[in-house]
Amino acid sequence: MANIKQYTKTDGTSAWKFNVYLGVDPLTGKETRTNRQGFHTKKEAQLELARLQIEFDKHGKKTHVNRTYEDVYSAWIDEYRNTVKESTYVKTVGYFKHHILPAFGAYRIDKITVDYCQKIVNNWFKVFKKYQSVMNYASLVFKYAVKHGMIDRNPVDLITYPRREAVIGANEHENFYDKKELRMFLSALDQEDAEHGNYKADTLFRVLAFTGIRKGEALALTWDDIDFQQRTITINKGLTRGEHARLYVQTPKTKNSNRIIDIDDNTIRVFKQWQIRQRQELFMFGYNVNDNEQPQLIFCNNKNEYLSPSRLRTWLVHIIKKYHLKYITVHGFRHTHASILFEAGASLKQVQERLGHSDIKTTMNVYAHVSKHAKKDTVDKFMKYLDL
Repeated sequence: MANIKQYTKTDGTSAWKFNVYLGVDPLTGKETRTNRQGFHTKKEAQLELARLQIEFDKHGKKTHVNRTYEDVYSAWIDEYRNTVKESTYVKTVGYFKHHILPAFGAYRIDKITVDYCQKIVNNWFKVFKKYQSVMNYASLVFKYAVKHGMIDRNPVDLITYPRREAVIGANEHENFYDKKELRMFLSALDQEDAEHGNYKADTLFRVLAFTGIRKGEALALTWDDIDFQQRTITINKGLTRGEHARLYVQTPKTKNSNRIIDIDDNTIRVFKQWQIRQRQELFMFGYNVNDNEQPQLIFCNNKNEYLSPSRLRTWLVHIIKKYHLKYITVHGFRHTHASILFEAGASLKQVQERLGHSDIKTTMNVYAHVSKHAKKDTVDKFMKYLDL
């Protein structure tokens, strides 16, 4: 019995597919079912179905079905979805939708060659930085096809990844503030708060700079995560986006991200001032935090819901442009914190634990990009020691 129906592809166009029971394979004694998709018309699907049935009846065994890359992707992604967090799944689907399926989707997977894969990765290399990561995702579908006997080998295994040459004089690692630049930014925050009363942004950027926590970790914080007596913050969750751009809180991906970090008296003061101000602001919008059944978010929107991560970038770009400051990203405050910790004499291990890095190599990379002031200070110490 065959089931032919229309469906919508990832690019929004319509196509036809079918699922059919062909019979019992005499070699295995198992029922043989197969499916095909990607037909432009119902008639095309019916013709292919008839051909498969004739072939099966003629040879008495399962006919090899040549699937497109997108066919195999559809099967693979259903399995993959159950092995990762929702945010990872959404990111992966995005890679396939915007990059991988446009390049591979329409081609029969058994006809995709090493040369074609090499051509694609060479093109990606020219247009975006994460070309290797994207091809690694594309490779997962080929691996799935090898595992299920659709192809004999994974063509991606045989490609050569292009490498970028370092540009003399280019500085890719200035996505942080040194001590002087951070003071200028904090001064701009004070002025902005005095003029417009945006104490939420003021508090949030100070917390990012003084703690080094991730943006998602900051936006998931609730007041019961702050121990005002012990002067600590408990980090055990992060805000992220799921399917259909849904904001939700998830547990950390690694155990190292679960941590308790110490905070200074100044940060405690900033938190206390914001706690009072937040109660007043939310009350103006009709929310009494004392009535909450759930822990109160430290940083929420005017509806007392999760604050959109994009709001941080909007605030940051506004302040940088208005006060003519050096441009960094929101994530740059995490590097800023690490850089200043290293300048202050903190060890690699201390910074790794505070930032929640699962691999100390990540911390070492940050250390390698420590501020120009720290590098100059090292030379000064050397000359002073020699007393020349």
